[in-house]
Amino acid sequence: MPAPMLTPPAAALEKIAGCAALDEVLACLCARRPVFHSEADLQHSFALAVEEVAQDVRCRLEVPVRGNDASEYLDLLCLGPTGRTAVEFKYVTRQWSGTAGTPLEEYALRGHNAPDVARRDFLRDVGRLERFCDREDQNGLALIITNESSLWRPRQRRTPTRDEEFRIHDGRELAGTLLWAGGSFPDNTRVLRGAYTLVWRSYTQLEGPGGEFRCLAVFISPKSAQPLQCHAPSGP
Repeated sequence: MPAPMLTPPAAALEKIAGCAALDEVLACLCARRPVFHSEADLQHSFALAVEEVAQDVRCRLEVPVRGNDASEYLDLLCLGPTGRTAVEFKYVTRQWSGTAGTPLEEYALRGHNAPDVARRDFLRDVGRLERFCDREDQNGLALIITNESSLWRPRQRRTPTRDEEFRIHDGRELAGTLLWAGGSFPDNTRVLRGAYTLVWRSYTQLEGPGGEFRCLAVFISPKSAQPLQCHAPSGP
């Protein structure tokens, strides 16, 4: 059975598309889907939960974002009557198998075995959302759900690692320029315009090793600038 949600952090007070509180969406999502088969499964299920919590919000998957003469795709765009939210997802798993949900489904999750890459890619999402939120009515949300405990726990070893500045454990504060391996890989450098204090929360507790899932949500504030255009269909 899903574990009860912890008391939401301050970031949970942020709204999705100006309507839906994140803690309400996650509670709805967890009640229906304590675990997911894949990242695409998570994206679809999250969109359904948003529309259930806030019936005036419409969600669009894989929305093209155009700007700087290049095309990129946004995982999810939530459109509300008073605002929009761009969402990027990460679903990082270690090996787990079992049954969960109502009705019961069988799951066989594989292990990704690369938490350093997961950290790099999550912060890439934060950086992308900072660019995508260049309009006053659009904020961003980077969300990761995982049962890989090394992502939320502080590192115990003192020997520096290549992803030292990319650590995303609970309580970490992130801001400014983040260098991968001391800057040896310039393509991995991330420059954040915002400052973020990372707060992990419980998502669900399932049976067996690897059955604890937690999530990390980072909200990105809108920035007044020349807007990028997110092309999404209108109507229900």
